[in-house]
Amino acid sequence: MASRLNPYISFRDNAREAMEFYQSIFGGELNVSTFGEFGAPEGTPPDGVMHAQLDTPNGYTIMAADTPSGMSHNPGDTMSVSLSGDDADDLRGYFAKLSEGGTVGVPLEKQMWGDEFGMVTDRFGVGWMVNIAGGQA
Repeated sequence: MASRLNPYISFRDNAREAMEFYQSIFGGELNVSTFGEFGAPEGTPPDGVMHAQLDTPNGYTIMAADTPSGMSHNPGDTMSVSLSGDDADDLRGYFAKLSEGGTVGVPLEKQMWGDEFGMVTDRFGVGWMVNIAGGQA
């Protein structure tokens, strides 16, 4: 198998909710393992997400976990997710759904380089960049 680059997103206590939200947008199969299944560390809720992985029909893989108690958690500080391609309808739909309850930083519109591009921070504090390859109306 070739190497892949996948976003791995840390949440405080709502990884399951976030991953179910992403599944509602992108579709696919969501697998979730809890801390309780593997012996929850002291102070960590057993139903907290130790690892979640969403594999989508378009080939995206998103991974996530709840940050255990005692570990630093600063949402949105160090990472954003980039979605790009030429499937304008899918990408516009993803942007619209990610915007629900979130904050649009850059509206999805044609840019000086010829592509449509937009940035949104979703309701979980995760930054998303969407780029639709040039020439789309």
